[in-house]
Amino acid sequence: MSSRKAPTGDFDTDLTQLLPRLRIYALSLTRDSVRADDLVQQTVLQALAGRKSFRLGTNFPGWLFRIQRNEFISELRRTRPIADVFEGVADTLQVAPCQEVGLVLREFVGAFRQLPRGSRQALLLAQLEGLSHQQIADHFGIAQGTVKSRISRGRASLARLLDTPTTDQRSSP
Repeated sequence: MSSRKAPTGDFDTDLTQLLPRLRIYALSLTRDSVRADDLVQQTVLQALAGRKSFRLGTNFPGWLFRIQRNEFISELRRTRPIADVFEGVADTLQVAPCQEVGLVLREFVGAFRQLPRGSRQALLLAQLEGLSHQQIADHFGIAQGTVKSRISRGRASLARLLDTPTTDQRSSP
């Protein structure tokens, strides 16, 4: 013998008879009695608000359980935690603009190519390779003083071509 009663056709009576089953379903969804009671209450409110949309002769319990399921899903969506991925990642994605660096490098390479070959070679070996003046002089088979003057003239020419003051220049009063 089933404890379920046949629908009477009266909306309020049928709704009242389904409350225990709605609570059992709510408990199975929420696994928390307080949240289950809230869900049943929300379901009843939605059913009462939409009572005119229910058509007599259709599955009233199915209609109510669908409302309850949709309410449960809506609650999950409203209360789900949201991780702000942009906050932690935004700083790592920001890159300083590099256009100016490219322009400066292009200007430097252009000025460097205008230097005499001896000055270019001496500057490269001294600054990039870290060789001493004596090592450069031995490499090219020239005097150490010649290496020093090529490096000095090369630096001065670069500064002039790039319109930057050199450290050797003294400001006039």
